[in-house]
Amino acid sequence: MQQKTPLVTPVLIGGCLVIMIGFAIRASFGVFQIPIAEEFGWPRAEFSLAIAVQNLAWGIGQPLFGAVAERFGDRRAIVLGALFYAAGLVLSAFAMTPGTMQLLEILVGFGIAGTGFGVILAVVGRAASDENRSLALGIATAAGSAGQVFGAPVAELLLASFPWQTVFMIFAVAILAVLAVLPMMRSPAMATRAELEQSMGQALLQAFRDPSFSLIFLGFFSCGYQLAFITAHFPAMVTEMCGAIAPNGYLAALGITTTSALGAVAIAVIGLANIAGTIAAAWAGKRWSKKYLLAGIYLARTVVAATFILLPITPASVLIFSLLMGALWLATVPLTSGLVAHIYGLRYMGTLYGFVFLSHQIGGFLGVWLGGALYDVYGDYTLVWWVGVAVGAFSALVHLPIREKPLNAPLVAAQ
Repeated sequence: MQQKTPLVTPVLIGGCLVIMIGFAIRASFGVFQIPIAEEFGWPRAEFSLAIAVQNLAWGIGQPLFGAVAERFGDRRAIVLGALFYAAGLVLSAFAMTPGTMQLLEILVGFGIAGTGFGVILAVVGRAASDENRSLALGIATAAGSAGQVFGAPVAELLLASFPWQTVFMIFAVAILAVLAVLPMMRSPAMATRAELEQSMGQALLQAFRDPSFSLIFLGFFSCGYQLAFITAHFPAMVTEMCGAIAPNGYLAALGITTTSALGAVAIAVIGLANIAGTIAAAWAGKRWSKKYLLAGIYLARTVVAATFILLPITPASVLIFSLLMGALWLATVPLTSGLVAHIYGLRYMGTLYGFVFLSHQIGGFLGVWLGGALYDVYGDYTLVWWVGVAVGAFSALVHLPIREKPLNAPLVAAQ
């Protein structure tokens, strides 16, 4: 009788810790939006562009770090990513001009790529059994949400006692400290014989020729747009557009007395709700069609976002929106990565998912940059919010024609 592979393994635990710390730091950047702009007198678009560049560099770096992991080893890729991350944070603390800050965020973006989903999910996916893979990917993705729960509030708390430059230094130490879990990150290279015989170039060419890969690529764009915009701008948006907080209301009882604090808590609520939402999506992905689940998630996001902006923005609506959007937040990640693994195999999952994730980060770049640029032109975030609603509806539609079946004939078999 074959022994069942356990769901919780050292690889999964270690991967969750790396993603959790990395995403706690990444999710906190929106909290720095106003302090940095006020210190230097920068327009909102300047720091927004820095975060946008960070997102784009993350996307460009994702397939590169995926290839490094598959060529030289997962743990070496993670170490390299952590070094980029820490260097970017430390050097950004000394930035005095918008251009310098924007340039240094390339290092931070590469650091996120090396310690984020592309590398970690590939490790976790290879280490998990077929039965457990979808749920393992969901748990690892949810760890990013767990980081988001405490990342923004911790940054807000630290900013009450330290200048933002010192907080960046503290975060640099934290991302290096998480490398202590690397001995746990030993993953077998689970792949079929045909996949092992296939070169990376052949696997990429096969995927790029497949229309389904293009549809997955296009569909992930709106996820990046929406998530990056909200992460970078929602705290500031809540601070400026939300109705006043009653001095004796339920928020005051929770210690939330300002709209600034509410904005940071909103990011935490999104992360908290997403822990359950992501695991639920991964569980569902094991049982039902991933492409239809993805279409449903993007449709639900579209409805939630449209309803929020159409109604008056109040503390209650901010928390309700955060709860609903949080349940849908990273639910797309285990389904998208699982879809890539299901169709194209595990051997080059990191690299192939990295290219798909590039679309996510192109969307992230535009969401963050447009958020700042259109804010400076119109004085609010309404127009860029509606763009996010539109691209969400596009993603709901574009997933429907995907051919959700494994490609059983690699190029080497056809030649």
